[in-house]
Amino acid sequence: MRLTTKGRFAVTAMIDLALRQSNGPVTLAAISQRQQISLSYLEQLFGKLRRHELVESTRGPGGGYSLGRKAADITVADIIVSVDEPIDATQCGGKENCLGDAGRCMTHELWSQLNTRMVDFLDSVTLQSLVDEQIAKGVVVENAPMIKRAISSAPVVKPIRVNAPNSVFALGGVALSK
Repeated sequence: MRLTTKGRFAVTAMIDLALRQSNGPVTLAAISQRQQISLSYLEQLFGKLRRHELVESTRGPGGGYSLGRKAADITVADIIVSVDEPIDATQCGGKENCLGDAGRCMTHELWSQLNTRMVDFLDSVTLQSLVDEQIAKGVVVENAPMIKRAISSAPVVKPIRVNAPNSVFALGGVALSK
């Protein structure tokens, strides 16, 4: 079984989100910048995470994503399965037709048991435990205040309206009329 970047990036982004959501919704742009993951790729992943109710989105100014459930109630298996990452070490995808019409291969049970253990392991690791690990390692979470989008105290500068000719022809018309 090979865990692709889809599963790894989804877990990484969820840890980042869980670490920072206490300051309000977290933008994908901020996660993208911190974790060096493409913004468009994150948008695809978070669409799937949202459909599986692992995250919630808030629209508008000050919007972003927050966890859909408590971090202690989300497992790594939940995250990986929600982004359509197969957890399967068999060649046949668990269909027991490894050899086509000839049936199962001789090692099918071995890989099937490995699948069971991988799922059990990933299901035993919670997002909260991964967050706690990061905090124990000394990851610093900036306590950025929520950005307030209010009326600016700076005066609004209105453009000055000039009544001057805006072309050579208009200039010629002004000169002839005098």
